[in-house]
Amino acid sequence: MSTINDFKGEKPTWCPGCGDYGVLNALQRASVELGMDPEDMVVVSGIGCSGKLSAYFGSYGLHTIHGRSLPTAQGVKVANRDLTVIAAGGDGDGYGIGMGHFIHAMRRNVNITYIVMDNHIYGLTTGQTSPTSDTGFVTKTAPKGAVEHPVHPLQLALASGASFVAQGFSGDIPQLSMLMKEAISHKGFSLLNVFSPCVTFNKQNTYEFYKSHIVKLTDDATYDPTSKAQALLRVSQEDAIYTGIIYKEDRPTYEEMAPNFSETGLATQDHSLSADELEKLLVQFQ
Repeated sequence: MSTINDFKGEKPTWCPGCGDYGVLNALQRASVELGMDPEDMVVVSGIGCSGKLSAYFGSYGLHTIHGRSLPTAQGVKVANRDLTVIAAGGDGDGYGIGMGHFIHAMRRNVNITYIVMDNHIYGLTTGQTSPTSDTGFVTKTAPKGAVEHPVHPLQLALASGASFVAQGFSGDIPQLSMLMKEAISHKGFSLLNVFSPCVTFNKQNTYEFYKSHIVKLTDDATYDPTSKAQALLRVSQEDAIYTGIIYKEDRPTYEEMAPNFSETGLATQDHSLSADELEKLLVQFQ
């Protein structure tokens, strides 16, 4: 039986108070409570402070280039369907340069989980406007305030065909751990957007800000997470920030729909050729 210590990798070097510590903690707890083993998991991360998660979490890990965690994670899953694959990144990584991959991964519905640490700013590069920065937000690249309209990832996810959409807060570890367990257990593409405050460069979207604005969907007995209409209505409201399971549906995964896709992963299939088969191939290319 695995313990938290089994899921500890390199010692984290995030800024003291960084919300990503909460994400790491919640993922470790969720993995233990699900009875996972480190050797059966792979964390694929992008570039940014969030990209370090693959080194700090004690499983197999891949640290990819900026915005490319999702295609890499999908490749890992397709090659070895027995692995639990977690893709991780930040709002700049996933909703900026990685936006195209984000849209297509959702409609494709490969059985992976995508955890996005959304701090509304570029933290690793010391405080530039990110895709989710609010209009008017002042940064070193927008000293008079951002003029662009921010990306709304949950609305995009619902419109793009994500089969599981949830939102959490790194300041609420119990709820975040629960959401991670639900996301990992879901069969299909799971998006978990996590508000993960940058305590060094974002003095607006702070822990205190989220605590005063967050509304938990679990407190609303009338909310139905299987209703896309209800989900779209809630994530479109601007007077509150919702956490919890926003939407979920059961539908076939990419792996189940792809024709002639063996249940045995590519990584464990026999790819050897007989002498006759090899000779036929050589003849074709002479």
